Amino acid sequence: MKIALVMEWSTSARNAEVIAVLEKVAKANGHTVVNYGQYDLEDNRQTYNQNAIFTSCLLNSGAADFVITGCGTGSGAMLACNAMPGVICGLCSNPSESYLFTQING
Repeated sequence: MKIALVMEWSTSARNAEVIAVLEKVAKANGHTVVNYGQYDLEDNRQTYNQNAIFTSCLLNSGAADFVITGCGTGSGAMLACNAMPGVICGLCSNPSESYLFTQING
């Protein structure tokens, strides 16, 4: 599975931490990960609306099979992503919610 990490400006300070954990877990399970940023606060400010468009492009083009994204609360990113064609997005705050979302809704 090709997993993409797409972060917006309010969460960019945690990019290095998130990508390190994601790569460790994903690679151990045979998945590839691509970090599309936003890498830090000095990077161009990407909003959750822009990231929703980018997420849709990644999924619909086949460049990614799964995208992890978010914003300050996660709600805006979820709503924006669900407005895009070919995207089903849920707000998950722990592994159990993530698993259940993929089994029931995804």
